Amino acid sequence: MADVDGTYECVVKSPLGDQKTTLTVKSDGDTFTGTNAGAMGSMDVSGPVSGNTLTWKMAMTVPMPMTLDCEATVDGDTLTGTVGAGAFGSFPMTGKRV
Repeated sequence: MADVDGTYECVVKSPLGDQKTTLTVKSDGDTFTGTNAGAMGSMDVSGPVSGNTLTWKMAMTVPMPMTLDCEATVDGDTLTGTVGAGAFGSFPMTGKRV
């Protein structure tokens, strides 16, 4: 199992501009829990871990209610992934472990 635990300073390239968040991850076997905090609030996140890839869903309320489908792969101290926003498409996410 890859070492995915940590705190990551992330940026999502969205139509609303760069969205900066802090993602914390604590794995336990093939699942993880944590938080994702940014300008639009903080929420608990959890989901499966497959190798060094995390997947989770986030229920967003601002600027409109929507469920985001997130996937991120950790390579060393770098996180890369996508945030899927349904009909609005998918946006790239990058991050660094701090």
